[in-house]
Amino acid sequence: MNSYSIPLHPSPTLHPSFLLVPSRMAVGAVVSAGTGKEYPGKMTLFVFLTCLVAATGGLIFGYDIGISGGVTAMDSFLLKFFPSVYHKEKLDQNTNQYCKFDSQLLTSFTSSLYLAALVASFFASAVTRAFGRKYSMLGGGLTFLVGAAINGLARNVAMLIIGRILLGIGVGFANQSVPVYLSEMAPARLRGMLNIGFQLMITIGILAANLINYGTSKMKNGEGWRVSLGLAGVPACIITIGALFLPDTPNSLIERGHPAKAQEMLRKIRGTDDIHEEYNDLVVASEESRAVKHPWRNIVQRRYRPSLTMAILIPFFQQVTGINVIMFYAPVLFKTIGFGSDASLMSAVITGLVNVCATLVSVFTVDKLGRRRLFLQGGAQMLISQIVVGTLIAIKFGTSGEAHLSKTYAGFVVVFICIYVAGFAWSWGPLGWLVPSEIFPLEIRSAGQSINVSVNMLFTFIIAQAFLAMLCHFKFGLFYFFGGWVVIMTVFIALFLPETKNVPIEEMINVWKSHWFWGRYIQDTDLHTEMTDVKKPPIV
Repeated sequence: MNSYSIPLHPSPTLHPSFLLVPSRMAVGAVVSAGTGKEYPGKMTLFVFLTCLVAATGGLIFGYDIGISGGVTAMDSFLLKFFPSVYHKEKLDQNTNQYCKFDSQLLTSFTSSLYLAALVASFFASAVTRAFGRKYSMLGGGLTFLVGAAINGLARNVAMLIIGRILLGIGVGFANQSVPVYLSEMAPARLRGMLNIGFQLMITIGILAANLINYGTSKMKNGEGWRVSLGLAGVPACIITIGALFLPDTPNSLIERGHPAKAQEMLRKIRGTDDIHEEYNDLVVASEESRAVKHPWRNIVQRRYRPSLTMAILIPFFQQVTGINVIMFYAPVLFKTIGFGSDASLMSAVITGLVNVCATLVSVFTVDKLGRRRLFLQGGAQMLISQIVVGTLIAIKFGTSGEAHLSKTYAGFVVVFICIYVAGFAWSWGPLGWLVPSEIFPLEIRSAGQSINVSVNMLFTFIIAQAFLAMLCHFKFGLFYFFGGWVVIMTVFIALFLPETKNVPIEEMINVWKSHWFWGRYIQDTDLHTEMTDVKKPPIV
């Protein structure tokens, strides 16, 4: 871990309340910014419940990731909407096993959601700032609910795609607003844990979708896919109804001109009347944020270069781990490498369960072990697993794809895929959302979060659209391809990401300054700026 110095004067360009980095898994006080003091307060039941409800926004994203691969593996779904794929899989004996599902129209069903989410994230940034975090969540839940209904009632491919676009808009709004909401409500010492609650809900959504796909695939009327797609309305209802009862964050209330309500909410979430210091810091940060008229122009300034680089490369690397090959298309992938329909769906359930359990590991270790250690360990674990899986498939299938897996051999494949999923789930999965959100000060936070979400959605779209064609052309080499990216990203983390654990957010600039590479982008004048021009309103 790099050491960092505490500035003599807090910088007004850095926000003391947004995403203060958690130190230890303990209740008590919130670490103060710049002064080394601690804000009075504790982890209250009210905060826990509000963060739990807000985190359910991750369910809609996770449910969609899990459900799409399952329904595209159902014969009745393929026969109705993609008959050419169905006939190629079932009847064409000349098609290479790796290429049986290769269809750009089929992949458009999955990937169209993420393209819509990319566009929606830019609009969500403005809505979140102008109307508050809860209304952005509410809008996302309602849009997702409408999309689920259209998909469940779909009669043609056009209805499927329209429904997917609406689902994508819902995901874009939820992914923009939920992490921000959790960051602003949570006590600093538990911020890492509560932020990862969003990723935990994503994994629960994936697991629920896999279980539902396994059950609906056995429906006799061949309409099980309708149930799978329509049940996306359940997580949509959870976040929609939950958002109606969620309170606004103190940050949002101050930002929108409600200081008395902000003070009242801060007292409630900290469980104490002694909120003077923290409230004043929130006001200072809000005033400085309001003074920045063009956050998109400011974000390219030299001193923000390290944060901007991480906000672009970390979500990019998160996608090229290859995890979405497993999560989107697990049933299709398992069918391709020789599993029967039931076995492929059950294998997807197993990987989904591993995903949930491993994410819990991250929840309880991220504030103790730190971000870098989890990143590096997870990268090594994923690399080894990908090499083993690619080799196992190569030995059995070669390039023709013609083989039959024994139960023992198939079991080995599933075990190493599960080891790979576990490595991702306690490293790049949750940290890919957490770390970018820790490193932006308030004045460019909305722009930084939009970039983070948009890059994530862009490359999710690209991977989803290209995977089946890549599987057809790369065959077992696809696992080596993603393994190569894991090597690159792990080296990148080792060289360029300083440890952000235990660092208050307005001191984050000192971490970049002390880094061997990023230090050249930070000037001394960025470290010691007086906050003398901001008037603090009185506590009432």
